[in-house]
Amino acid sequence: MSNWKKICLVTDIPVLGSRCIQRPQGMDVAVFRNDQDGVFALLDRCPHKGGPLSQGIVFGSSVGCPLHNWTIGLCTGQAAAPDEGCTPKFSVKVESGVVHLDGDELATHALDLVAPVAGPGCKETVALDKA
Repeated sequence: MSNWKKICLVTDIPVLGSRCIQRPQGMDVAVFRNDQDGVFALLDRCPHKGGPLSQGIVFGSSVGCPLHNWTIGLCTGQAAAPDEGCTPKFSVKVESGVVHLDGDELATHALDLVAPVAGPGCKETVALDKA
């Protein structure tokens, strides 16, 4: 059974933008909102050079990495061809306008990946325990 954790309201995420969630361990999780109010969550790290996906441009169900413009699918975390690679995705549930992430995934998923060396952090960061 999933341990859903309230993160924010859908309206707290800018349309075609993102919001970052800090985890006690591991890298931040970027929560994205597209122009259809779809909400997606990926590790805030491009599989190419570790760019902060939270600072990329959201279009449709993809985000463009701000460093080298790789297109990353928001549903899968998969880079679009001809590029190759994948960033971990996180389960999202939206209920009555409230965004929830799976607490078990937040505590255990992708903890072994290293933070990028270059590039600024998230535009807006929310500590997980304060969401």
